[in-house]
Amino acid sequence: MHLLLIEDDDVIAAALSEALSLLGHRTERYPRGTDALRHHREADVILLDLGLPDLDGIDVLASLRRVTRRPILVLTAREDERSIVRALRLGADDYLVKPIRLSELMARIEAVQRRLRPEATGGGALQLGPLRLDPGAHGAHLDGHALALTPTEYRLLAALVEAAGTVVTREELLDTVWGDAFLAHSRSLDVHLTALRAKLGRPGLLVNVRGVGYRLDPDAAESA
Repeated sequence: MHLLLIEDDDVIAAALSEALSLLGHRTERYPRGTDALRHHREADVILLDLGLPDLDGIDVLASLRRVTRRPILVLTAREDERSIVRALRLGADDYLVKPIRLSELMARIEAVQRRLRPEATGGGALQLGPLRLDPGAHGAHLDGHALALTPTEYRLLAALVEAAGTVVTREELLDTVWGDAFLAHSRSLDVHLTALRAKLGRPGLLVNVRGVGYRLDPDAAESA
């Protein structure tokens, strides 16, 4: 896998690049946010620090998400809830706080790899009343209008549409979307589901079944 590492600390960057190389990954490292915007097309996965010398990493993340669906893993020393929530809402697929444990980083990269593998499905559109998903294009429409979903939000919605009318547990969603229910953060799921509910803009469509999980209500999808 080709990884783009945006990290301004030479020591951290060298250690990560060497470790990832030994595990068979090709890593291109750059120190600035502008480098991420220039080279993102070359990578399969982007590893993004937030404390960069030229641009704030949050702004880089927002810019990247406007132009690419490639997985973005944030690697940062910022551990405050505001930064975590902002990054996830802007489309980060995962958020790891430094110091990074290599074993955990590799597990999360492997989870991303599993999500990138082609699915053994027919790729046909998924329809739930006025809600339509196109798996081939990773696009979603409600009442004929395109929904501006991040890749993670799309995967969540697809999992819920496929099980429409039945409850999908939190563990099932974490496993389906992040690749591992035990590695993914429950807080990440909450943030993405909140954003998804707001973008759907239809009260009652996405139902929280307290203590169990979530379901899409077909009746709410049909109602105006």
